[in-house]
Amino acid sequence: MKKAYTFDDVALVPQFNNVPSRTEPNLHSWLTKDLKIDIPILCANMDTTICEDLAEVLLEYGSIPIFHRFTSMEVQIKWVEKYREKTFISCGIQRMEDTIELLKLGAAGVCIDVAHGHSDRMFKFVEQLKAKFPDKTVIAGNVCTAMAYHDLVNAGADAVKVGVGPGAACTTRMVTGFGVPQFTAIKDCAESAEKLRVPLIADGGIRNSRDIMLALAAGASTVMIGKLFALTTESAAPKEEGPKGLIAKYRGQASEDFQADYYGGLKEKTVAEGIDFWAPVKGSARELIDGFLGGIRSGLTYGGARSIKELQRKAEFVEVTSSYLFESHPRK
Repeated sequence: MKKAYTFDDVALVPQFNNVPSRTEPNLHSWLTKDLKIDIPILCANMDTTICEDLAEVLLEYGSIPIFHRFTSMEVQIKWVEKYREKTFISCGIQRMEDTIELLKLGAAGVCIDVAHGHSDRMFKFVEQLKAKFPDKTVIAGNVCTAMAYHDLVNAGADAVKVGVGPGAACTTRMVTGFGVPQFTAIKDCAESAEKLRVPLIADGGIRNSRDIMLALAAGASTVMIGKLFALTTESAAPKEEGPKGLIAKYRGQASEDFQADYYGGLKEKTVAEGIDFWAPVKGSARELIDGFLGGIRSGLTYGGARSIKELQRKAEFVEVTSSYLFESHPRK
C-alpha cells in the first residue's frame, strides 16, 4: 500500500540561495498551457467567494477571475460582457448550450467542474467543447491521481484542477472514504504534468502561505483558494454583524444549505458532501493577497529560486511528524 501525505506531513529543505533580495523573484506562472498570469493565486469559483468586487482585485494583481455558474444566465452574461477576454466562466457537464452562448459572447475560457472529474461523461464533454471552440481555453477537474490528470489532458483540457476532498467545507472523504491527501495528489499529478506540459491547479486545503509554497514546490502552477477569500470584505459571501465583529457565510457547493437554495433540496438518493458555516471576516482581499505574495517571495529565497519553475526543479522534501508543526509555531 502506498503512503500518502497532507501538507502537514512534509516540509521543504532550504537550498543554497544566491537571490540577493526577496523582492527579486518572479511570481508569474501558467494558468493554462497558453495563458500566463502574474501571480499563482486563484479565487475558487464558488457562490460565496467570487463576485465583481473580488474580480476587480484579482485583475489588479494580475490573476484571472473564474466566475461560478450558480446564478441566472442573465447575470453570467453580464459578467462576460463586462470582462470579456479577462474572465472565465464555469459549467457542469449537462447544459452545453449555456456554455456555448457564454463563450460566443467573449469569455476567455471555461472551468468544467465535476466532483469526480475522472469520468467518461467528463471526457466526452471536454472533447465536444474543444471541437466546437478549439481556440477557447478549457480547465477541467477535479481529480487526484496521475492517471486521471493524464486522461483529462488527452481529452483536450488546457489545465487540470487537482483536489478531491481537501476543501474546508468539503465532507466527501468522510462520506465516501475516497480522496488522496492533497500533497501527494499534487506531487503525483505533477510528474505527469512535467511530461505533458499542461499546468495543474491545486484546488483546496490551502490555509496559509506555507501550504501555497508546498503546493507550488510539489508541481502546481497555481493554487485555488475558497474559504480564505470568502472571509474577505470584498467576497460574495453573505455577511452579518456578529458579537465580535463582521462574520461571513462560507459553504461547499455540495452542502445541504447550497443545494436547498439552488436545487430546492437534496437530490433523491443523495446525501450532502459539504457543510456551511459562519466565520469572522479577516480583512480585505488585498491584505490577504499581499500576505500570500510576501510569503511566496520569502519562500522562493529559501528555495534558492528566482521563479516558481526554479523552485520546482530544486525542491527537496522531508517527511515530518506532528511535533514539527508544534515546533514551528510561536510559543510563549
